[in-house]
Amino acid sequence: MGEFQSVARTGDIPEGEGRAFAVSGRMVAVFLRDGQYHAINDSCPHMGASLATGWVEDDQVTCPWHAWRFCITDGSWLDNPQSDLNTDCYEVRVVENEIQVLVPERQDPGTDAAAGDE
Repeated sequence: MGEFQSVARTGDIPEGEGRAFAVSGRMVAVFLRDGQYHAINDSCPHMGASLATGWVEDDQVTCPWHAWRFCITDGSWLDNPQSDLNTDCYEVRVVENEIQVLVPERQDPGTDAAAGDE
């Protein structure tokens, strides 16, 4: 299980914008929308652009390179909601004035299969 990691302080991310932070070996985009913080994978699954630098409107961020849109609350790909394509979404909490993100630990391929072979 992962742990919450502090990425910024309240006030570091302007309302309606995002910022990218390194968390557990990956880049995470943290957005502030209507006083709530949301976190998704910072790398657009299309070509790898930073979603934190994208345009935020309502609960969506638009990729700055090719205008793919993702929901900042659940990571879904808004241009094709029936698609299985999405970006990872992470839990965010505020403790005192610290913005913290929970990113699960990376699983090694085959970890689950090896456990069943005992």
